[in-house]
Amino acid sequence: MKLATLKEGGRDGTLVVVSRDLKRCVKAPRIASTLRAALDDWNRRSGDLALVSELLDKGVGDINDAPVVPFEPAKCMAPLPRAAQWIDGSAYLNHVELVRKARKAEMPPEFYTDPLMYQGGSDAMIGPCDDVAAADEAHGIDFEAEVAVVVDDVPMGIDPAAARAHIQLVLLVNDVSLRNLIPAELAKGFGFFQSKPSSSFSPVAATPDELGDAWDGAKLHLPLVAELNGKPFGRPDAGTDMNFDFGQLIAHAARTRPLTAGSIVGSGTVSNRDPSVGSCCLAEVRMIETIADGKPKTPFMKFGDRIRIEMLDREGRSIFGAIDQRVVKHAGRST
Repeated sequence: MKLATLKEGGRDGTLVVVSRDLKRCVKAPRIASTLRAALDDWNRRSGDLALVSELLDKGVGDINDAPVVPFEPAKCMAPLPRAAQWIDGSAYLNHVELVRKARKAEMPPEFYTDPLMYQGGSDAMIGPCDDVAAADEAHGIDFEAEVAVVVDDVPMGIDPAAARAHIQLVLLVNDVSLRNLIPAELAKGFGFFQSKPSSSFSPVAATPDELGDAWDGAKLHLPLVAELNGKPFGRPDAGTDMNFDFGQLIAHAARTRPLTAGSIVGSGTVSNRDPSVGSCCLAEVRMIETIADGKPKTPFMKFGDRIRIEMLDREGRSIFGAIDQRVVKHAGRST
């Protein structure tokens, strides 16, 4: 089952069920008007939504008196425009190791057993085709291509194996970062805030069964494709070199508190040790350049630059649709 949220009906948009080929969609107001509402009562509503999905893929015209219409990603908000929370890990230690090595810093041993994680803003998620507005190019605008999962209610203290059963949806993320603001914020010893603006999400969130054998219950074993300004940038495999799987990330997040249905847990920048597959963020390329040449040469994003993030199945079909967006200058403070 694939689900999306249209730009209509209020801040949380309108839920639609999307066909497997991403060509058609239908509303299901009798079941749930928003994805947020569906997740709040997932055990009951997911089965009804799955029945709608089956009818949609069979080519039925109207479903439950709702018309089937073409699916247009440009008309989508993020699947969860306002999530219960957004928790991002750093599951690919190759990425962390490169950052530490470029700074000539040792890798703390606990990083190999205890995942890095931060809690970002979840109140204003960006749609897949919406512009990323930034105040200043000097902030060091970067994209981060990631995989994420949406959970139902997760009890506090859950173990990683049991946490896997709480994964209900999978989607893609562009975790926008302002790299030049990060050092000063981290130096305060209180974590990210201004350096981590709103994140962007794929048009569609898919249930794990849509991923076939590429999903092993905690990792997604397919390349994540990033293109910058229409040129290939990276296609690392999301299942390769993932040191902490999603069960481990969820359990880490829920160690001292429960997670509410609709919480999103991200993988962090997908990164492989094989340099031939490229990278999923500019910072990683800059770190590789710094290690090799003593300084970076690849610039961060400029206004007008475009980033596209997508994942294809083994037959070359888009699974979640594409995040495809420009970086633009923020218009300034509104009154």
